[in-house]
Amino acid sequence: MTQAVEPVAYDVVVIGAGPVGENVADRARAAGLSAAVVESELIGGECSYWACMPSKALLRPVVARADARRVPGLAAAVQGPLDTAAVLAHRDSFTSHWKDDGQAAWLEGIGADIFRGHGRLTGPKAVTVTAPDGTEHRLTARHAVAVCTGSRAVVPDLPGMEGARPWTSREATSAKEVPGRLVVVGGGVVGVEMATVWGALGSEITMLIRGKGLLPRMEPFAGELVAEALTEAGADIRYGVSATSVRRTAPDGPVTVELDNGERIESDEILFATGRAPRTDDLGLETVDLKPGSWLTVDDSCRVEGSSWLYAVGDVNHRALLTHQGKYQARIAGAAIAARAQGAPPLETDRWGAHAATADHAAVPQVVFTDPEAASVGLTLAEAEQAGHRVRAVDHDLAAVAGSGLYADGYRGRARMIVDLDREILLGVTFVGPGIGELLHSATIAVAGEVPLDRLWHAVPAYPTISEIWLRLLETYRGA
Repeated sequence: MTQAVEPVAYDVVVIGAGPVGENVADRARAAGLSAAVVESELIGGECSYWACMPSKALLRPVVARADARRVPGLAAAVQGPLDTAAVLAHRDSFTSHWKDDGQAAWLEGIGADIFRGHGRLTGPKAVTVTAPDGTEHRLTARHAVAVCTGSRAVVPDLPGMEGARPWTSREATSAKEVPGRLVVVGGGVVGVEMATVWGALGSEITMLIRGKGLLPRMEPFAGELVAEALTEAGADIRYGVSATSVRRTAPDGPVTVELDNGERIESDEILFATGRAPRTDDLGLETVDLKPGSWLTVDDSCRVEGSSWLYAVGDVNHRALLTHQGKYQARIAGAAIAARAQGAPPLETDRWGAHAATADHAAVPQVVFTDPEAASVGLTLAEAEQAGHRVRAVDHDLAAVAGSGLYADGYRGRARMIVDLDREILLGVTFVGPGIGELLHSATIAVAGEVPLDRLWHAVPAYPTISEIWLRLLETYRGA
């Protein structure tokens, strides 16, 4: 029987205790506001247990071995297979074995109250939490409710799907055994990273790509170089095809996928990496005149349009589905909530203001941890042209700098910067090559800071590092 308790009031109620919700609560507490955090699964969210942390823990040994195999004097020592048990144990340690004690202790340490259970809006500034034992906690927010429930993997509604037990990103990052054969449907970040991992651990990989290339949100050469490496590693990449049905006739048997060209492929597991949907289905949005299951449209302070008290932060607002970008939004939203609660002067919501998540539009960074790595920030050439900017793409071979040659024999990579010709600043930068992930933040600073190219000319890269590519790009642009 459901047991109800009296309402408890907080300044801020946060629904969702992933990295985004944690950061909203942290900013609220730092400003002296009281905060309640509601979580139906593990505190730490998707990133900590089924996305960023486990996937990168799996990828690190794969990429480290690939790098070592390109270094003279070391290559011969790393020709054997990866220690699968050790790789999976490494992954498990980074997920804290799917236990959230540490994350819960951190939230409690900042003074936030944790309510475990399913949270739903029941009206303006009102949230009801149904705990696992049926107890209901009724919470009210004096100033703001922040929806930070993230997104879930989308699995297409194909014939046979219900009994096929397909993998999504969750199963792909938490699997305990290496499948002999793995079909990967989708060529985005999840698809290429998981193809990289499981292929390196021994799976026979087949990738089914509906479009013409991998990593369609990046510059075309990024997907081309990653595809080239995956193919060399043994993956069979098929473009312009779609799955029309799946079938698994026995619980422990293989799965058969039928393609729109009539071909059938048998595999041990199939991963659908085909997009995300907001976790807003059973959130009570209808009680505040919003559509259940929808993405929540927000302003640059992450306040839901038309509301004075409801915020949507992270994936649910569909601005940039990346953990680090959601945490950035949380810092902005937390500051805005606190400023409004304290009756501060007008908020700084102008471009790059303290209460405006401008980077969501202008400087979103992302690293794809494949071999080679692909990293980008800001606009691609196509996006810049579509937005009406007068631009020039400046390309350079990453292998042409001394640091790349020292990093690896046979280094292959490419760099591009998108120059706004009217303002002579950068609108976007893309790097593809081994070891370039840590190079991205310099590009992010250049784009977010709108650093004039004449000033970048005075930012001297250390020799001999891969970052010398900056000098080569600027020389190419200047014609020097």
